[in-house]
Amino acid sequence: AGIPKQTEGATDLAGNGRNGGFSGFDCDLFKEPMKKRRRSHRDQQFQAFPSAEQSALKEYEKLESRTRRILSNTYQKMIQSVFLEESIPSGLKYLINRLLALIEKPPLEPIYVGFLGSTGAGKSSLINALIQQAMFLPVSGESICTSCIVQVSSGCCEQYEAKIHLLSDQEWKAELKDLTMLLHRADGPREEDADMWARDDAAEEAAQKLQMLYGRGAEWRPYEDLLRTKPRARIPTCRTITLKAEEAGELSVKLDPYIRTQRSDWDGGSAETQIWPLIKYVEVILPKSALIPEGVVLVDIPGTGDFNSKRDEMWKKTVDKCSVIWVISDVERVSGGKAHEDLLNESIKACQRGFCRDIALVVTKTDKLHLREYLRERKMENQAIQDQREAVLQRNEIIKLQRTRILKEKLKRKLPADSKVLEASDLVYTVSAHEYWRQAFLTEDESEVPKLREYIRKRLLDKKRRLVTKYVNEAFGLLLLTDTFNPEESLLTEHLNMGGLRQFVEEKMELLEKAIEQCFACMEQPLQAGVQVARASYRRILGTCLVRSRGNQGFHQTLKAVCLKNGVYASRTLARIDLNGALSQPIYDQIDPVFGGIFRDGKPTGPALMVHIDAFKHSLEERMAEIGIRNGWKCDGYKRGLLIQEISAILGGLEGHILRRKRKIYESVTSSIQNDLKPCYEEAAQIAGRKACERMKDVIRRGVERQVAEGMFERAQERMWHQFQQLKHGITERVKGSITTMLTLAAPQGDGLYKELVDVRSEQKEMEKLHRSLREVAENAQLRKGMQDFLLRMSPSKAGPRGTAL
Repeated sequence: AGIPKQTEGATDLAGNGRNGGFSGFDCDLFKEPMKKRRRSHRDQQFQAFPSAEQSALKEYEKLESRTRRILSNTYQKMIQSVFLEESIPSGLKYLINRLLALIEKPPLEPIYVGFLGSTGAGKSSLINALIQQAMFLPVSGESICTSCIVQVSSGCCEQYEAKIHLLSDQEWKAELKDLTMLLHRADGPREEDADMWARDDAAEEAAQKLQMLYGRGAEWRPYEDLLRTKPRARIPTCRTITLKAEEAGELSVKLDPYIRTQRSDWDGGSAETQIWPLIKYVEVILPKSALIPEGVVLVDIPGTGDFNSKRDEMWKKTVDKCSVIWVISDVERVSGGKAHEDLLNESIKACQRGFCRDIALVVTKTDKLHLREYLRERKMENQAIQDQREAVLQRNEIIKLQRTRILKEKLKRKLPADSKVLEASDLVYTVSAHEYWRQAFLTEDESEVPKLREYIRKRLLDKKRRLVTKYVNEAFGLLLLTDTFNPEESLLTEHLNMGGLRQFVEEKMELLEKAIEQCFACMEQPLQAGVQVARASYRRILGTCLVRSRGNQGFHQTLKAVCLKNGVYASRTLARIDLNGALSQPIYDQIDPVFGGIFRDGKPTGPALMVHIDAFKHSLEERMAEIGIRNGWKCDGYKRGLLIQEISAILGGLEGHILRRKRKIYESVTSSIQNDLKPCYEEAAQIAGRKACERMKDVIRRGVERQVAEGMFERAQERMWHQFQQLKHGITERVKGSITTMLTLAAPQGDGLYKELVDVRSEQKEMEKLHRSLREVAENAQLRKGMQDFLLRMSPSKAGPRGTAL
């Protein structure tokens, strides 16, 4: 057992690789580390930052680069030293694997900033303003805009580039089958169906896709017929289309037909327009940007999902991988809009199950204000506000105060009271992309677009600082481990064994397992309470989902779409319908605060899982320090801390494992209910003919009643609890295996090998210097920031828009 590998395909030299035994070691023995990144664009990649922050980033980049070089040199020397050895100590195998993993560790995982909002909310306009390209992504017009997920990032390339990723042949065939089932009745098309399609969004969207790909009348044709029909547009066999351009406007023109959904002129559309129903997502890479730094990905996430299963799953995964989510809402819809509330709820769920750490509400189009109406509504005729600018700024402040209070209350109901997201200085932004460009009555700063850019830069700078600090510390500890192969350090291994460390670890592992059990036991009561509430309220909830105020007209195909997708209908234009989620919501209402407390980030307290893992780590550190003091280890702390550093790396790696498992645990309740109700959904989806809508509802109601009577909610509870137990076993097994390997390093390594390792001490000394310089870099960055803040305070700020005297 050893540390999980950071790179794919790296076989464990200790014999835990794919091929097992020593054959895996032979395969990986001569593996070359990943080639160094090109550094020709290093100066340009930081141009989005102010000069003080550029200096800090360059210093961190230099530290990271030198550390990789030292690790690479050490790796090469160790590989050469064992080249002809017949027997290689397991500790050395472990050390070589760890070196390779650190060398190939990605410098910085991208920060994904998700823009969640309804059609027309202003997502694309805001992204255009942030990247300083006014009409780069299509903005609101007569047709629906962005039809798929669009990821925008800057890179080291000189050109503008876009990659359009299409559904595979099998993925489209599965959707085509569902679309034809949704549109066709068993007794064939009838005249009255046309009127129903005009009112049913699910049917309208299905017909739109088929017409676009196969021409008018395709909505009436059977699945087998369409399967044999060649689409109007040519579809590349590689299922990827690459577009390049020298200028942003040129790429925008090429890209527009692929990501804009057209509502009319089906037969007259271009070949690019005709292919949009097959598009899964789009990647746009900009040249080096002076505004959005490399390492940040802006993600335009349209609607609340997609009818296609693969696109919908990607929609959910995209939301979950965003570490920042901005819920975008038009100023005229920010109060009382259902779609806005649904997206806010989805963002909070992303905090529970995914990587999201920050949520904010971004209110757009704040320049839209009729002055006389605003003054009359607020009864301000006698007040000093007389121009548009002052009214907009005042309304913005009112919106911020009101929506911040409402958002905080909502977050507190769902998340622990000390969640990091609640500590944010800004939970609500009031933005006007229109005024950012025009500056007729608001300044550039008052449009708040620069404020969002500054937030992104600070997030990236902070992440880079934390990652490089961790990387250098981990590398330093790893280089110190090589001393365990030197004869003069043999006393250390004796001290560790004499101190009874192995027995101590076994005892602490038992305590850790019990602590995790107690941590997870906090879920039992809220889970049980949630099941009771769900049993008492499921009929009311189901009625709310199935009954429409205007009757079944315009709901038949939508309900059929829900059944075809096992209880979920996701649309790019309407609120998401999720029967499984609605039925499980009473359970989540009870467990959310406790669940968030277990997996909380920042400074975990109380029942948080990481508290117990950190306590285990500290107990090992204290034990080693105690052994060191008792046996007279050197007071410089380096030798005493060499294994402590590696233990911290091992336990720190658990956090990623826990985050990945968290989503599966959280979704287990809804997944369990969906699995139990799948047979009734399948039965309802086959219903056609007269009164089909009522008959589908009856099948769903009977199916839910039957499953509830047979313990549907109790099974969901058991399945979530089972997922918790799996996580507990996964944590304890990983810790046991990794610590056992660590203690192997403390065992005698044998003679003859350490002689070849003596020459890595030059790398140790160099690494020691880099480790000491970490503090200097942090101090320099703090000093520069203080000077920059002082200069900003002393400089005059713009009080009004360009050309406006105030």
